[in-house]
Amino acid sequence: MAGSETFEAPAVLVAAQNADAAHEPRLIVEPGLAARVAAVAEPVIESLGYRLVRVKISAADGCTVQVMAERADGTMTVEDCEAVSRALSPVLDVADPVDRAYRLEISSPGIDRPLVRKSDFERYTGHLARIEMAVPVAGRKRFRGLLAGTEGQSARIQRDEVSKDEEAEVLLPIEDMSEAKLVLTDELVAEALRREKAAKREARAARREERREERQSRHRPQRPAVKGGE
Repeated sequence: MAGSETFEAPAVLVAAQNADAAHEPRLIVEPGLAARVAAVAEPVIESLGYRLVRVKISAADGCTVQVMAERADGTMTVEDCEAVSRALSPVLDVADPVDRAYRLEISSPGIDRPLVRKSDFERYTGHLARIEMAVPVAGRKRFRGLLAGTEGQSARIQRDEVSKDEEAEVLLPIEDMSEAKLVLTDELVAEALRREKAAKREARAARREERREERQSRHRPQRPAVKGGE
């Protein structure tokens, strides 16, 4: 059973944003027990307007079930994590996909995040990634290189280490990958910081707009009530 932590959920505005993007399917999924947890967690997370990124089960603290989630734009705040935890914990308690005591951990994907959807490979074009194939391509299972967009349901990779008789650019079917993850670089950190600052600016602008509307509503003159018979 999960821990008994409870949190206050944020406003429902998240659920209305980017509905189509929220339902984009994951092409890289987890096996075994993690897959059973994901099957329970994903509908709950999507109902809140977020997207499941990955479920990972580890032996940390006895047993930890880590659920990575995000908004459709790739962001995930502490308040977002609390909202998911509040909604998901009781559902997992009822479904009981894990046969032992565990600690539920909701987190953002992080900077060096997993890539699980086609849009992930497109969004991070130009960044370095490490990919493990479940089905070998040209006799290889491990690839590392710069993301160079997508073609159909495949990701194009510009490999950074190739021998003379190998192609520098490869096309890898995303559904045949067992894992794909960004490599932490200075460029990736800089972009993450830019996105964080932009998100904060947007949040501040939204709060200013809310306060402006509140002031306007308070100062709006009230129409006098009409007396009966007049």
